[in-house]
Order: sequence, then structure tokens, then C-alpha cells
Amino acid sequence: MCEYCGCQSVTAIEELTREHDEVVAMIAEVRTAHAAGDVARMAELARAISTVLEPHTVVEEEGLFPLLTDDFPDHVAALRDEHRRVEAVLGAAATGVPADGAWPEDLIATLEVLREHILKEQDGVFPAALTTLGGSDWDTVDAVRSRVGIRLPA
Repeated sequence: MCEYCGCQSVTAIEELTREHDEVVAMIAEVRTAHAAGDVARMAELARAISTVLEPHTVVEEEGLFPLLTDDFPDHVAALRDEHRRVEAVLGAAATGVPADGAWPEDLIATLEVLREHILKEQDGVFPAALTTLGGSDWDTVDAVRSRVGIRLPA
């Protein structure tokens, strides 16, 4: 995780990073469940990851990304595509253990994509946002966070 650029001093980035950290910890748990052959636990963790990522993704896609698209259109488009891929695989477990026998391996591969995605955001998008965006931009991101029901720290 990036801590050298100062982007953690922006509340929106600090919160997005905290959510990333929470997801990374759950990814480790999924790997443990996978090694144990516990597909039910993998599905449970996929739902937990979705619970964190659903509002998180809205903050990024409706708050942060639109503010960066003009300067970084290809990068933002790629990140949005990765969001769709992750959502599809996690969503397969929305109501229980997926019937598709390939799903556990799909999940492991997709979580690797997610881990790389998180690094792209933390080491690229967040520092770029720090240098590109101003106060009213961060207010926009915070407003989206508030709208999706994620409380800002006091």
C-alpha cells in the first residue's frame, strides 16, 4: 500500500484504502478456504467481499472516476471493466454456493485480478487524484459516499 505520497491524508482516499485492506484480508481467508476445499466458506466470503465492494465501487465509479476520466480515460475504462469482472464472479455466490464446479477456481483467479486492481488504485489512481483534484472534487466524492450510506469518520 502507498503511504509515501500523502494521499492517505484525504479522507476519501483513506476510507477507500481501509476498504481495500478489509477486502485483501478476506481474499487471504478465501485462499485458506480454497486450500481446505471449503467451497461453502468461499461463497460466504465472496458475499462478504461483495458487501464491502458494492458501495465502495459506487464511490469510485460515481465519485472519483468521473473526475479523472478526462485525464486518464483508458486507465479508468480498464478499472471499470475489472469492476464488472469481479462483480460477476462474486455475484455468482449471492444466494449460496454456485452450482458451477469451476467457480472456486474462477473465484481464485478473479481475486488475483482484484488484488492487482487494488494495487493499481492505491499506487496509481489515488496519488494521481491527490495531484489532480481539488477541494470541491473531494466534496463530490464525499457526497457519493454519504449517498450510498457509508459514514465518513468524524
